[in-house]
Amino acid sequence: MALPIILDTDPGIDDAVAIAAALFSPAIDLQLITTVAGNVSVEKTTRNALQLLHFWKADVPVAQGAATPLTRPPGDAASVHGESGMDGFDFTVHDRQILDVPAFQAIFARLMASPVPLTIVTIGPLTNIALLLTHYPACTAKIKRLVMMGGSAGRGNFTPNAEFNIAIDPEAAARVFESGLEIVMCGLDVTHQAVLAPDYLAALPSLNQTGRLLHALFSHYRAGSMTTGLRMHDLCAIAWVVKPELFTLKRCFVAVETRGDYTAGTTVVDIEGRLIRPANAQVALGIDVAAFREWVAQTLALAP
Repeated sequence: MALPIILDTDPGIDDAVAIAAALFSPAIDLQLITTVAGNVSVEKTTRNALQLLHFWKADVPVAQGAATPLTRPPGDAASVHGESGMDGFDFTVHDRQILDVPAFQAIFARLMASPVPLTIVTIGPLTNIALLLTHYPACTAKIKRLVMMGGSAGRGNFTPNAEFNIAIDPEAAARVFESGLEIVMCGLDVTHQAVLAPDYLAALPSLNQTGRLLHALFSHYRAGSMTTGLRMHDLCAIAWVVKPELFTLKRCFVAVETRGDYTAGTTVVDIEGRLIRPANAQVALGIDVAAFREWVAQTLALAP
């Protein structure tokens, strides 16, 4: 049976690939997409999610989420993804609408309506999930696990020590790691390894319509660095849901720094157990790159 999931996202070019994999992997039943401010503003991430669903003719409800972090001013990654968040492709006009409730309420409603606990996959800042846990703390019984792209056991990509999704809203991330949820953290330790090779990227236009879309987007991603390969950060979270055997994980205690001009957003991953604290996450530290690339190719070939 396909695994029912809720996807919380901030599209974003690599988010687009993750959404494609969630839609077209036979192992996943994508029940709800929620958007959050991150790569670009929440208005733009929501527009991008709707545009992608229209492109793929996919009938998945979308709820717009938090426009700002819990306590901080917003940041973004428009320098990486383009001003729109998905520069490089001309989407057609559509009349799709979002749900009339904010994301955290839409997630709660979907959880309560489900006969089985659901997996939540987050590939953006964790603001919506923190709001969900704050307003509906008992909902954790309806969450099977939370699989996130975020954090790092080593260096960062937004500050020297902090990964972007966590650094944008450290207070939200801290709330999630303190929640008692079963958490799988796919951070930079694996996403920096999950690189699609230049020859595969170059061949995408001949794959299908989705391949042409992604090639156009990738040509604008990170200033068009396709000749050296591209890291598929967000796609790793979907890959873990479908093929967890690709990853090497270690149960660790993870804390999120929320203070400090230089350290806020850092995920402190106690790999060696020095803090003598119970583990609160499974942290991905390794990935089978060849098998990951094979899975990506097989999955995108199923897209229209």
